Amino acid sequence: MNDFRRIEELAERLSAILPPGLRGLRAELEDNFRAVLRANLERWDLVSRERFDVQSEVLARTQKRLKALEARVAALEAQVSGGGRREA
Repeated sequence: MNDFRRIEELAERLSAILPPGLRGLRAELEDNFRAVLRANLERWDLVSRERFDVQSEVLARTQKRLKALEARVAALEAQVSGGGRREA
């Protein structure tokens, strides 16, 4: 995940909801939250929403072209098999 700003925001939110007794440890816990979040998120194979949307569009276009090609092949096969019967 390249957008570490979101990790920073999440770490701040987590530290903000700490019980009053732990507020003195806020900075230390926020650093720990940040480290844990980064370590775990980097292990996952995540992509940005923008990248996901682009790939979804590419897939949709590819599927559309594949269907058109399949229809074209079926039509050509029908012509070949239909033409072969006339000659026999």
